[in-house]
Amino acid sequence: MQNYPRFSTQEMARRRLAIENLIREYELDAIVVYGANRSGSAIQWMSEWPVTREAALIVRPGRADHLYIQFYNHVPTARKLAKDAEVRWGGPSTTQTVSEDLHGSHRVGLIGPIGYKMHAALKAAVDTLVDLDGAYTRLRMTKSAEEIDWLRLGARLSDRAIGSLREQVLPGMTEQDLGAIVEAAYLAEGGTNHIHYFGVTSMSSPDRCVPSQYPTNRKIAAGDILTTEISASWWGYPGQVLRSMTIGAEPTDLYVRLHEVADATFDAVTAVLIDGATATRVIEAANMIEEAGFTIYDDLVHGFGGGYFQPIIGSASRMNGPLTEVVFEAGMTVVVQPNVITPDVLAGVQTGQLVLITKTGVEQLHQAPRGLWRA
Repeated sequence: MQNYPRFSTQEMARRRLAIENLIREYELDAIVVYGANRSGSAIQWMSEWPVTREAALIVRPGRADHLYIQFYNHVPTARKLAKDAEVRWGGPSTTQTVSEDLHGSHRVGLIGPIGYKMHAALKAAVDTLVDLDGAYTRLRMTKSAEEIDWLRLGARLSDRAIGSLREQVLPGMTEQDLGAIVEAAYLAEGGTNHIHYFGVTSMSSPDRCVPSQYPTNRKIAAGDILTTEISASWWGYPGQVLRSMTIGAEPTDLYVRLHEVADATFDAVTAVLIDGATATRVIEAANMIEEAGFTIYDDLVHGFGGGYFQPIIGSASRMNGPLTEVVFEAGMTVVVQPNVITPDVLAGVQTGQLVLITKTGVEQLHQAPRGLWRA
């Protein structure tokens, strides 16, 4: 009986082969994969261990992986999940333990958020260090069939969360109350919180154009609008659904117009997202935002699922740096999220969701109804 979700043996072998190909390509003795404070997706991708306090995975060709875990009491669970690795306590210092394990190696690749202290220790123990973050990211941008199935689960849990929010939000609540509603919708099914961002403001005198990463204790009132971005995760595979809803009132003319442009932009962008599409084509499809006299604050499109990936695209009036040369490919999952706002950045709406790019177009991974909701 499996007590934890598992990927198939074939899927894990596919990932292992991809990593060993990097070892050969870069002529490495080993790769160190690092994560800390529940961050570092490559650890879980390679070992099935979701990072807790700290973890470091050493991968060598032809040998069992070494997975070093902090804290000591996390080791038993890690051994159940990372069944194909030799799981060990990282000792008083994971940095020191990993450095000693690698002592005498010539070329070692690095993946993950490695801090300066660990980097300095590894540099003292190893002849040459090679940054592999970009190479790892490229491996994650196109999803396998099993990964897409897990993303569907994350999307379903996210839909359940935003549906519960629509049903239960009431005047008098705070944004902190909204977080409790959202998480209660999926915890019993094994889902975990990736993010839930909220933005509440008065439609008659707005002062927020985009959801916030931290909730306030402001009391929600009739006549407010709530914008939200919700990602519930299924074992490291989150959905992402963005919606706007009015509280106890019909939307004002401004918010109707903002949302009409946002919906039209979503349709226009998803219509061009096929295998081979470019960032330039996406921005051209979104030009209606500026033509309507509006702009955006949040990214318009970004890769998602295992990380926040390229292509990360803004719009003509809010570029996200130089245009990326990344071309969209079948198997990529991206979030399309038109956050259409007024130029004075006082009013805005949020809509969109995670989609799968195919050879012929996009597949919607979410089932939550679109449109400007009334809660």
